Amino acid sequence: MNAAPELHTLTGAYATHALPQEERLAFERHLAQCPACAQEVAEFEATLARLGSAASGPVPAGLKARVMAGIGDVRQLPPPTGPAEGRRRPSRLARQWPKLALAACLALASALGAVAVQQHGQTQRAQAQASGLRGQQAAVTSLLTAPDARTATTVSGPAVGTVVWSVSRGQAAFLATGMPALPQGRTYELWFNDSGTMRPAGLLPADHGQLLLTGRIDGAVGVGVTQEPSGGSAHPTGQPLMLLPLT
Repeated sequence: MNAAPELHTLTGAYATHALPQEERLAFERHLAQCPACAQEVAEFEATLARLGSAASGPVPAGLKARVMAGIGDVRQLPPPTGPAEGRRRPSRLARQWPKLALAACLALASALGAVAVQQHGQTQRAQAQASGLRGQQAAVTSLLTAPDARTATTVSGPAVGTVVWSVSRGQAAFLATGMPALPQGRTYELWFNDSGTMRPAGLLPADHGQLLLTGRIDGAVGVGVTQEPSGGSAHPTGQPLMLLPLT
């Protein structure tokens, strides 16, 4: 797809839900037809999951004001010039570093923002949700660090889903972005695919798109996502919206 070049630069902002409504909708239309951007969004989310559980500290007074005042003066480095012949190909780490650095900055900004909100007084419900999110992030981060951790990604319309699993730990996690909002009384449910038999694996939280699946892999060949009534179902009531292989 010959999309406008700027659409390909929005993967990081989209992964952190930082796009305005109009740009988000335009990018989701592009995302449904661009496997490269879908993969990059999934990589951002996996990296953010690793970084999101880092410990945070008190926000220095005036930090946000200084950052916002100076952000307009930070220029992006221009592309390299000169003949392509003779230039050394950058190392894998060098190619990935800008992406990882951006993810680290976004994760740090999110952590600082969460602390600032807490300092201005969160409700008990919001604090409980934040605690649950930190627990999920820590669990997913731990899984990503397993020596045999593997990932698989699929795209379904504007939604991008990634499953991370470790056979040695017998665990799997699901990360998603762009999942359409559901009507009241409905929820997304995850399932282990035991060679055609679907086993319940947990409900995807409405406030964030990641979940350490309930239960062990135990030979499952894939992970599925369906739309179910609130509270979940013992068996799928409709066709899977996503199916991701554990191979």
